[in-house]
Amino acid sequence: MGVEMKFLGMDFSCAFGSLSDGQFPEKDCLLPLISKLLGYCIVAASTTVKLPQILKILKHQSVRGLSVMAFELELVGYTIALAYCLHKGLPFSAYGELAFLLIQAIILLAIIYYYSQPLGTKTWMKALLYCGVAPTILAGQIDPILFEALYASQHAIFFCARVPQIWQNYSNKSTGELSFLTCLMNSAGSLVRVFTSLQEKAPTSVVLGSVIGIVLNGTILSQIIMYQKPSQGKKEKKKD
Repeated sequence: MGVEMKFLGMDFSCAFGSLSDGQFPEKDCLLPLISKLLGYCIVAASTTVKLPQILKILKHQSVRGLSVMAFELELVGYTIALAYCLHKGLPFSAYGELAFLLIQAIILLAIIYYYSQPLGTKTWMKALLYCGVAPTILAGQIDPILFEALYASQHAIFFCARVPQIWQNYSNKSTGELSFLTCLMNSAGSLVRVFTSLQEKAPTSVVLGSVIGIVLNGTILSQIIMYQKPSQGKKEKKKD
């Protein structure tokens, strides 16, 4: 009999058993293990994914080029996505990054508000509304049909969260204080999450959300690369 080697829901006995016999692990044994490992890697990386963006704003004390609406909608999207995954009882490795992204999104939005112009009544109203509604959604204390409708709208929310930033980048021909590292990690995380979601047999809507994330985050990442090169060239000319 083989010895069970389980850790954090990952069964290593199958893989180590095959390797000890001088054989390469079969696909049905290896893919679920890789999926779990990648899932936990995403969760671990997510603890610092927005840190570069936060540090860049604090360093320059500026939110130039950032769309406040984009970050507000992103916060709403993370809240709904996390609540849905908790409600569906998915394994932590399949959604854990959402918890850390939500915390960082709250901190990031608070910093953006701080460095923005004096906050108007609408901004305070939106903040108070979120604080009042978010705990109810995260606790799953809403009608199941409404929950499904909210999650279905979550994809539209994330789409609308990225489009204003993409358009602002295009209009300004600059990405302002957007962090390249944060966008890179967002893109990579979405790409890996498609694979892990398929392996964890997550709902199709969860996989679709990751695919949308790849397209939108990839677009912003390409804008950062495209619009930074001209500015660097101009600086070199000025020095000459």
